[in-house]
Amino acid sequence: MPPSPAPNVDEGACIMYLVRHGATANNLAIPPLLQGRGVDLELSDVGRQQATCAAALLAKQRLAAIYSSPLIRARQTAEIIAEPHELAVQLVPAIEEADVGRWEGRSWKEISRTEPESYRQFIADSANHGYLGGENMTQVLARIAPALAVLMQQHLGAEIAVIAHNVVNRVYVASLLGVPISRAREINQDNCGVNLIRFRRDEIKLLSLNSVFHLR
Repeated sequence: MPPSPAPNVDEGACIMYLVRHGATANNLAIPPLLQGRGVDLELSDVGRQQATCAAALLAKQRLAAIYSSPLIRARQTAEIIAEPHELAVQLVPAIEEADVGRWEGRSWKEISRTEPESYRQFIADSANHGYLGGENMTQVLARIAPALAVLMQQHLGAEIAVIAHNVVNRVYVASLLGVPISRAREINQDNCGVNLIRFRRDEIKLLSLNSVFHLR
């Protein structure tokens, strides 16, 4: 039986909680190591605790569905969030993390030293000059935005949770804010930070950005 309509959600609207996954060993490394789709790590103990905190926050909501990137760190986060709702996690390949190419598993400090020109181009204009051997931000947005729009269109009158990744969330949020996606790196997305997004009458609006009060 489908869940009852969520209170305070218009029949013609969908509320989406867009969540970054919990921390892995690469996220906690000093300095952190880039983590695209090739290094498919599990959550660390810290990451599991973060996911538990996010689950406690979202347990109060009447979620109709929970979607996740297929990567392990996102799936594990989604499964923890899904448990109080007794929902199966549905996988969406289009919201996998960016392909970071030859920079997978490396730190920005090392990359800036060994490939200074590619690093300079990326920092200056990641919309067109992407990760070396991987995607640029324009390509990331082109695959994720239609997929997220479809999910929200499928759940009008309801609330959903979507668990994705740092770059994916940054680029999507930048597009909603009207910020050039070449500046998406300036938008912070903490592990298990929550973005609140509303789809209504074909308009997608960011209501809150990277909420982390549940993690403190």
